[in-house]
Formats: sequence, C-alpha cells, structure tokens
Amino acid sequence: MAGVFAFAAMHAANARRWGLQCVRWAMGCLALWASATSWAGEVEVLHYWTSGGEAKSLAELKAMMTSRGHTWKDFTVTGGGGQNAMLALKQRVLAGTAPAAALIKGPTIQEWADLNVLTNLDAMAAFEKWDELLPKVIADQMKHKGRYVAVPVNVHRVNWLWANSAVLSKAGVTTLPTTYDEFFAAADKIKAAGFIAVAHGGQDWQDFTVFESVVLGVGGADFYNNALVQLDKRALNSDTMRQSLEIFRRIKSYVDDKASGRDWNAATDMVIKGKAGFQFMGDWAKGEFIAAGQQPGVDFSCSAAPGTAKAYTFNVDSFAMFQLKAWEAQKAQGYLAYLLMGQDFQEKFNLRKGSIPARLHMNMEKFDACAKASSQDFVAASKAGTLVPSVAHGMAVSTAAQGALRAVVTEFWNNDKTTVDGTMAKLASSTGTKAR
Repeated sequence: MAGVFAFAAMHAANARRWGLQCVRWAMGCLALWASATSWAGEVEVLHYWTSGGEAKSLAELKAMMTSRGHTWKDFTVTGGGGQNAMLALKQRVLAGTAPAAALIKGPTIQEWADLNVLTNLDAMAAFEKWDELLPKVIADQMKHKGRYVAVPVNVHRVNWLWANSAVLSKAGVTTLPTTYDEFFAAADKIKAAGFIAVAHGGQDWQDFTVFESVVLGVGGADFYNNALVQLDKRALNSDTMRQSLEIFRRIKSYVDDKASGRDWNAATDMVIKGKAGFQFMGDWAKGEFIAAGQQPGVDFSCSAAPGTAKAYTFNVDSFAMFQLKAWEAQKAQGYLAYLLMGQDFQEKFNLRKGSIPARLHMNMEKFDACAKASSQDFVAASKAGTLVPSVAHGMAVSTAAQGALRAVVTEFWNNDKTTVDGTMAKLASSTGTKAR
C-alpha cells in the first residue's frame, strides 16, 4: 500500500500543475488498487540488460510490473546500446514520443534534464524518504536543480584489485598489497615465478580505470576530486599528479605485450585460469569468477586498490524518467520507479550483477564476502566523505571532458616516449568543461 500513497502524492503534484482536482484523483487511486486492470498502462524502457544475470533480473522486474496489470515494452536499438541508442533516444524525445525510462547515468542525466524532458519524482522521493536511503553524493547525481529525475538501482565499486590465490601462493606473496611499494614487491615475485603480474586489456576506458585508482591511492579522495572531477589545473600540474603518472607507467611494465585491444573479461579470464596474478577492475569482474565456479576468499581475492582502502569510486546504473502525456503510462512509470528503488528488486538484481544495492541499510546476508566488504566500505566512505564518482565510467564529468582525459591517459600508457611533464600539460589544457 505504501506504493499507492507514493503514486497518489506524485500524481497529485502533477495534478496541481495541470489544474486538476488532485485530491479527488488521490482518493480514486486507492479505490482502483483492488483492480489491477484499472491501473493498466504501458511502460517502455531503454536498457542494456541483456547478459545472463541482468536478463533474469529484468524478467523479474517485468513480472512485478505485469502483476499490477501494466505492460512492459523494451526500447531496443539495432546494433546494441551506447551512442546509437542515445541518438535514437534523442530522436524519440524530440518527436514527442519519449519512453517512460532510459538507462542513463552520471552527468548525462543533467544534460537530459537541462532539455526539460525529465519528470519530477520529488513527491515519491519524499514519501519513500530517498534522501535518507541514499548517500548525498549519489542522491545529488539523481537530481537536477535539487529535484529527483532519476532512480539508482545499484552501485559498482571501481577501485578493486583482484588476485588469483594460487598464483600468489606459488609466488610467495602472503598478504594482499595495501601500498604501491607492497604492490610492486608482490608483482616482482609473481613475475619471477613465471606468471604475468598484471592482467590488462589495452582499451582507453581500461587504461583510465587503472589510472583513476592510482590517482586515488596516491592523492586521496580530496585530490582525486580536485584533479579528476573539478579538473583543477593546479592539481593536474601538481607533484601528486606527477607521482601518480610515474606509478601508472610502472604498472605497465608488469603487463604482457599482447594486451592491446584485449577485452576486460578476457583479462579477467587470465586471472581466473592462473595465467596472471592481479587485475585492476570494477566489481563486474566478480561475475566472471563466480561463473567459472570460483569462490571469493578461496580461489580469488578482492581488495581495495593500493592506498584506497578508505575511499570508494562508484559507478551507478540509474534510470532517468521522461515526461509522458498519457495518464495510464504515467501510472505505470510511477510504479516502475517505486519498484526500482524497492528493497526486493535491489536485492535480487544486485545478487546477480555483482554490484551492491544503491539503498543504504540493506540486509546483506545473502551476498558474498566481496559484496559485504563493498557494502561496508560504501557506508563508511559515504560517512567519511570519501565516496567519489568514477571518471572512467561516466559518473563525474561531461562526455567531452571524459573523452579528452581518456585520450591523454591512454596515449601516455601506450607511448613510452610521451613524457610525464607533457602529459600533465595536456591533462590541464584539454579537459574542456564539466557538465554540472
């Protein structure tokens, strides 16, 4: 019944805007609850949840929607998601036929909201107390000018270091590294034992995934925010950035010469099969280990990247909600938003995806050791102010700034003739402006 009152409050706010009798609608809403068909509406959703665990979670979400009489419609784009999907979405929005929801995250939410095409979810957010259920830094990403326009469904931790337990044991590495001095000492032992020390895929987003973890480990959360989120030129030209680049380049010396163009999951497979010792990657990598029948704490380990134990780089999947004309579609959209933030869906979805719920205060009993550690660190970082958005994964800066940063960093990674000084200058001069 809580969902009904939330919908009543949300649509009452819409009714006031349209000059309708909102109180009459709210009371009618309660009367209609007994009849699912009276609530029937179509919800069209743009998403990329097509892999095994994601698809199963999506099927459950569809079942939850249809149990209330609503119809689910996938908004698909031939050739997959990404840029083509966003182009198709823009065409639909401009034509006045926007879907109910689209999988959009980070500053891109603000770009869509600036076009005045997203709906206001404040009434539901207030009723369900979203401000109390979400860390402020994540809640702020779901808002435009202080008003909720999107719903988060999960949190991926990006600053993980994955390790093959057997490889570390054979190399004589008895503890997981917590500093870069310890990391390089362990990497030397792994290399001497005949293994690849660091599994990596030579793609720009993977390069930056490693780089941002290094920056966080060397400089801490405040420096990370100043340099990579605020794009402060003094931070980008600082001795701390110099040290970060030097460590980043040194890590490359432990990567095999076949890394160029390798997909992230192929690099993870190298760790799974005992060909490599370490991998810097977000917690979606855990799904690969689990799918291979391995257990955390036994076959593989998860630990914060060196120097980042008290900080947390996040990547959040979220759905932006678009303004709709049809009353039935609005009701279906409201119920979708309610379900996405609900404990039931957030638990089931994240158990399969390898991430953790975006909601705070969730029962993590069913989750594995890595997820429990992630949840504990997520809560601690949110309280300490060390929860920071991942630049590599589109959570921190505009698309243009992200592209510029990636290009500079991947050039530095791939071209040994590129100097630290030259790279610092490029970082400071080619970042453009933030979206927020």
